[in-house]
Amino acid sequence: MTTLRRSWLLHDLFAMTKRSVLYSIRNLDTLLTAIILPVAMMLLFVFVFGGAINVGEYDYVNYVTPAIILMCIGYCAATTSVSIQVDMGTGIINRFRSMGVSRTCVLGGQVAASVMRNVLSTVIVILVAVLIGFRPSAGLLECGLIVLLLLAYTITFTWAALLFGLIAKTAESASVFGFVALLLPYLSSAFVPIETMPYALQIFATHQPFTPITDALRSLSFGVVDKMALIISLVWIVCLGLVAYLASLSVYKHKKQG
Repeated sequence: MTTLRRSWLLHDLFAMTKRSVLYSIRNLDTLLTAIILPVAMMLLFVFVFGGAINVGEYDYVNYVTPAIILMCIGYCAATTSVSIQVDMGTGIINRFRSMGVSRTCVLGGQVAASVMRNVLSTVIVILVAVLIGFRPSAGLLECGLIVLLLLAYTITFTWAALLFGLIAKTAESASVFGFVALLLPYLSSAFVPIETMPYALQIFATHQPFTPITDALRSLSFGVVDKMALIISLVWIVCLGLVAYLASLSVYKHKKQG
């Protein structure tokens, strides 16, 4: 790849990212919903249900906050599925194709904007959690691992949302992906220990990606590196992210040919 080609790709990627960020600002209600809903659920679980849930030696707010962060990231990233479907439906994607904009730049701009949105949403969730009693004990190493884990999770979930949006026929059907971000945490160790679930549900909860990612993030916030949970989390994230990335590019190319 020549230097000129790389500069054009970076220029296009920046332009697509800027466009996606401006789209988020114009649709501020969607962004606020993606932040307020998880925060409201955190307040609900901590102050209404938290006293009735036994999570061992930890305060419930410390137990549930990492899961709420993941839920907020997932739901915020899921809005990407709607935005890409709207672009497909309005024909703006065809305009980008006629301009020679790389598919990687078009989709990559969505991912970059999603990361920016989630940085904002994560900071807000953490600040609210601290106000209601969240007290992490993570050191410098654990904080670094937390940032990397959340970044990888955000990128993977956004590519999955893009894939769903590219496949969806309407914006309404694309919005269904947001329910995945809300449903999976309930079927994991996010709010209650897996051991308290019915046996059949324990099997599903143990073998779905949200559980090890939540466990890894929670242990890191406690200042402990759960190597097994971290390794399993990275395997899930890398595999799902790679599949979603390649499939998104393939679907985008197929629709171009169609």
